[in-house]
Amino acid sequence: MFRRLPVARSLEGTNETSIDKYLSGALLIGDDYGPEELARWYAEEKEGYAELGARDAQVYEYHYHAWNQHHAFRHLPSRTFDRVLGFGSAYGDELMPLLARVGAVTIVDPSDSFVHAHLQGVPVGYVRPKPDGILPFPDASFDLITCFGVLHHIPNVSFVVRELGRVLAKDGFIALREPIVSLGDWRYPRRGLTKRERGIPSVFLEAALQRARLRVVRKSLCDFPLVPRLGRPFFAHGVFNSHAATVIDAWLARAFAWNQRYHARTVIEKIRPTAVFIVAMKEV
Repeated sequence: MFRRLPVARSLEGTNETSIDKYLSGALLIGDDYGPEELARWYAEEKEGYAELGARDAQVYEYHYHAWNQHHAFRHLPSRTFDRVLGFGSAYGDELMPLLARVGAVTIVDPSDSFVHAHLQGVPVGYVRPKPDGILPFPDASFDLITCFGVLHHIPNVSFVVRELGRVLAKDGFIALREPIVSLGDWRYPRRGLTKRERGIPSVFLEAALQRARLRVVRKSLCDFPLVPRLGRPFFAHGVFNSHAATVIDAWLARAFAWNQRYHARTVIEKIRPTAVFIVAMKEV
């Protein structure tokens, strides 16, 4: 167990008098930050995923192929995507099931640890994001965007979602996955998590997509806590690389959808789906 730190070490905007409005899910911490706060957040999260164990490509293994296929990729049209953006995609492993239908890949990622020139023969270009979230691409640059477990590491989520919508072409698709629970009290260290990450309330995320003129065509809850906890000893290559575990997880998430809580405070409140997959389309 981590020892709680003094309140003086709290993140900006999350002191004892203001924390409840964020833990309730009514507001998203970081979404209204100014330039200095954005820069500080960016610096602290820049190498977060790499430092959690992804830096060494020789031992790194992607654990979510069945999850992505079940909740996202099978709901995409069976067409070619000439221009694909992997937002926060690290090595680009999430795109491997689609590579036969992909022309070229651009990956936006803050860490240099993942950079390589090709993904199974498909050319890959890397771009480092800016702390303010502005994407250095013209409007309508991409036919498909994947964004799996990335937005909750970013402060100004609303702005970044608008940017993703801007660079997506008409009739293009975005597939994303995000935790929709608080991930604990982010003022204090949490095992296995970066300093700044926090979940995004489902209602907030869908509203951000709507403002970006992205129509949700598929939404599914997932990540029921007991599935990864109980399944881990039986799946050496990741629970959500298993189709069977993914289906069980989806069924339990639907069954307990009534119990959604952003910040759980009791054992009962923790028995709920903790993430969402969304496939959205740009129609205008």
